[in-house]
Amino acid sequence: MSRSAAFFDLDRTLMAGSSGMHFARAAFRTGMVSRSLLARWAVEHLRFRLRGSTDARTAQVLSQVKDLLAGVPERDIERMAPELLAGVLPRIYPQMLGEVRTHQDGGRATFIVSAAGNGLVSLLAQVLAMDGGIGTRYEVDGDGRLTGRVVEPFVYGEGKVRAMEQFAAAHDIELGRSWAYSDSASDLPMLRAVGNPVAVNPDAELRAVAIAEGWRVMRFEKLGRRLAIAGATLAAATVGGTGRLYVSRRNRSTRIALRRR
Repeated sequence: MSRSAAFFDLDRTLMAGSSGMHFARAAFRTGMVSRSLLARWAVEHLRFRLRGSTDARTAQVLSQVKDLLAGVPERDIERMAPELLAGVLPRIYPQMLGEVRTHQDGGRATFIVSAAGNGLVSLLAQVLAMDGGIGTRYEVDGDGRLTGRVVEPFVYGEGKVRAMEQFAAAHDIELGRSWAYSDSASDLPMLRAVGNPVAVNPDAELRAVAIAEGWRVMRFEKLGRRLAIAGATLAAATVGGTGRLYVSRRNRSTRIALRRR
């Protein structure tokens, strides 16, 4: 008899933010990523945390990553794993880890499904005591170097469904009796591939679909409110700093005038 399972997206679902940003930081420290590219990815990371992913932005980042990895020894990527885990693990949502444990206690297998590299996804699943991970695989040549090409499917959008179907067939899992968790409308194919879809901290489009179709919605990400508070604080500090600068310049002008007299 086929068993049921629970599939968890990683970025902004199982964890706060993007695992890609932690990869970028680790790659920067090895000299693989330039400071300017790291800064661009940091801006993209903030946009992702606020609004989720889009197909266009994902394609752009994938193109950059493929160019970046071409010719890099696979061993160098594997050596980055401890630093990646050190960045990702503290950002795992306790609420989502509770969901994982609930499914496990109910006898269901639990898996991470992500566009992130398969090495990180599988290692993270192992550390979290989950049953496995399904991530994007990159081609390696005979010399142990990455070619920059993706081993299909790319685990994003419809590619996630293809990867899940292949995985389910190999592990005797019935998707119609299974669960899937994600934050983004880009994962609607993944959510609709199972019998029990759950929207986690959903973007606006996914939230609308989830409400219309009666899906369960989990929301606990407070980043937007925190950024609003931080923005107001920064604005106040800027205004205060401007005022002090004006007074300072005015006092300096007065002192110069007195000296001349």
